[in-house]
Amino acid sequence: MEVNGNAGRFGLQGDPDLQFLLRGGDLVKVKSNKWRKTRFFRLSEDCKTVWQQTNKKFKKDSSFSLEDIDSVRYGRQTEGMLKYTDSDSSVEDRCFSIVFKGRRSNLDLMASSKEEAQRWVNGLEKVINSMDNLNRLQNSEHWIYDCMRKADKNADNQMSLKELKHFLRHINIVVDDDYAEMLFKQCDTSNSGTLEGSEIKNFYNMLTHRQEVDVIYGKYAHTNGQMSSSDLLNFLQNEQREPVSLDYAHKLIDTFEVDEIAKVNKHMSKDGFLIYLNHEEGSIFNPAHKAVYQDMRQPLNHYFISSSHNTYLMEDQLKGPSSTEAYIKALSKGCRCVELDCWDGENGEPVIYHGHTLTSKVLFKDVIKAIKEYAFKTSQYPVILSLENHCTIAQQNIMAHHLTSILGSALLTQPLGRNMPTAFPGPEELKGRILIKGKRLNKLDAAFNNNATEDVDSVSEEDEAAELKEGEPKPKGKTSNKIKLAKELSDLVIYCKSVHFSNFDQSRDNQAFYEMASFKETKAMNLAESSATGFIHHNMDKLSRIYPAGSRTNSSNYNPVPLWNAGCQIVALNFQTPCKEMDLNQARFLPNGKCGYILKPEFLRHPDSQFDPVKLSVGPWLKKKTLHIMIISAQQLPKINKDNKRSIVDPLVRVEIYGVPDDNASKQTHHIEDNGFNPMWNIKFQFTVHVPDLALVRFVVEDHDVATQNDLVGLYTIPFTSMQNGYRHVPLLTKRGSLIPSAGLFVHIMVIDA
Repeated sequence: MEVNGNAGRFGLQGDPDLQFLLRGGDLVKVKSNKWRKTRFFRLSEDCKTVWQQTNKKFKKDSSFSLEDIDSVRYGRQTEGMLKYTDSDSSVEDRCFSIVFKGRRSNLDLMASSKEEAQRWVNGLEKVINSMDNLNRLQNSEHWIYDCMRKADKNADNQMSLKELKHFLRHINIVVDDDYAEMLFKQCDTSNSGTLEGSEIKNFYNMLTHRQEVDVIYGKYAHTNGQMSSSDLLNFLQNEQREPVSLDYAHKLIDTFEVDEIAKVNKHMSKDGFLIYLNHEEGSIFNPAHKAVYQDMRQPLNHYFISSSHNTYLMEDQLKGPSSTEAYIKALSKGCRCVELDCWDGENGEPVIYHGHTLTSKVLFKDVIKAIKEYAFKTSQYPVILSLENHCTIAQQNIMAHHLTSILGSALLTQPLGRNMPTAFPGPEELKGRILIKGKRLNKLDAAFNNNATEDVDSVSEEDEAAELKEGEPKPKGKTSNKIKLAKELSDLVIYCKSVHFSNFDQSRDNQAFYEMASFKETKAMNLAESSATGFIHHNMDKLSRIYPAGSRTNSSNYNPVPLWNAGCQIVALNFQTPCKEMDLNQARFLPNGKCGYILKPEFLRHPDSQFDPVKLSVGPWLKKKTLHIMIISAQQLPKINKDNKRSIVDPLVRVEIYGVPDDNASKQTHHIEDNGFNPMWNIKFQFTVHVPDLALVRFVVEDHDVATQNDLVGLYTIPFTSMQNGYRHVPLLTKRGSLIPSAGLFVHIMVIDA
């Protein structure tokens, strides 16, 4: 059986762009103003790996996987390309860059012509999009075929017993020699000593046979060994708990059935059933929540808003690099509030960096250009620029100029409507707009009344900025944390005026709806625990921003869940740090089109609410549920220690609940030795969830280790209210939130009223 047919499986057989990539060609690699070297690049036959030939005798050729690519950008669209080709803008249309996931450096390349550059970009994007559009079953097939190809050492499209054992290690499973030999003999019907053609196909079918799916299918297939449309409807209504009709069952058969005779008879075969289970309809995530489905016309403060802290940093907060790339990555993940830490720079140009540290600097204007370019590619809903302003008046005026000239009509410079507003507009009204959060010299009324000016030019410093200076000696003659503020910059602050927080009573009686406070995590956590109801009511009228403590110099994160429970909207995290907290953040904003806005539950918005997440009482928030989860099996878990070819995963699964304190829980399976390919547990867990509207369910797969800490294999977190009942596949992500295409869990979910 041919194992090199990925082009066909991608639906790109004979595609001219794909053929161009497979032939490859010379490209100039750009690393600095002086370092430009020609390298030969080509797409390998697996259609998933790009090879780079170095032309050096003692240096190995290198490669990278298309799965590791975040995006391909045509033109000079990265910091490096702009910096190192700045004096030669004529090469613009010959340039393109490959941007990788995680912290891997960008690959900046230059082709010999505009046409060649475009062919590389179009070809790579076409193959990557084809890969992204594969369902789980197709990804599984690709993964197994790739492992077969690697095991076929002499590339003769045959498999010896030795190659079969090598293949089994590749797919993360250990079997003893006797079992491997038995498998081999069972499939070697020609007694040739090798597997080929249909024998490899039989071996593949034997290997990928899903016994647990057979049991489920057999339970409902009552029509000549197959599922009729009525049988399928019975399964959907009783097992999957979906309120659907017979027409929907017919639609699933038309979509997923591969046997034409079965399709004509309105039947679903076992193969069609497996394809359905591996598709979006069979996922744990409710497909109805994939697009924007919530009311987006509520006031802005009625939403949780995906928010980043120190957005400019790629790594830690002491000596890590600052980059426009960090803003692009955050915005691409649906982040809607980014931070700009602004300081005076050389040649009159303000810069962004973490003050009083060794972090590198990036020009303010370059960051604004990047925001202009990428603000609305992932989501059309408004972006908030949180300014931490340390600049002199002169450079503040430059900041104001860059904001207005670069952002143009996207920048909100006046309140919406003709009259002074009394509440926030909604995300829908603010689509495509950029809002400035910062200090303002006067009340917002001044925007409607030219005479309503205040004779001031200084304001108290931002809470976070003041905190950073707490340990520093004050300059001679300075008695307060006042900063001078340029009117031009002040006037750009409309709905997000930064003010100091004293207490909830003072805020309620003296502050307008658009005046918002920033809270250090420790202060916010204390308020969320000791005065939760007061905090919730404060957030019904105003916006609150929470930021990590300055002591988190390694860019670690705090738990955002208690702050969401208290109705805080802008819970800012270090997006550059892969961790459990960022995983929870990714899950919170997974539904509603990943648009960066999630409508808060009504009990966090209604003025009569007395909800307290710490001291639960009876109320509309109390929708007590019993969650039954059966961890059935896993499929094709990735190898953790890839350097050790004999290393096999010993997987275990942990299920965690995050929400109000009464709902927090964790349970785990035992580990299974030496099987990352198709481990099976069939273990049942039960959880009680009191406030499902705030709960997140987290699946964690780890490689068990007796001597050291377990290694993460993959994870997936989902809002409780976005889960589907029944037999479901759970995708798995890396610690940085990227999908592991072939891997997953198979579970049974049942939510019932407690």
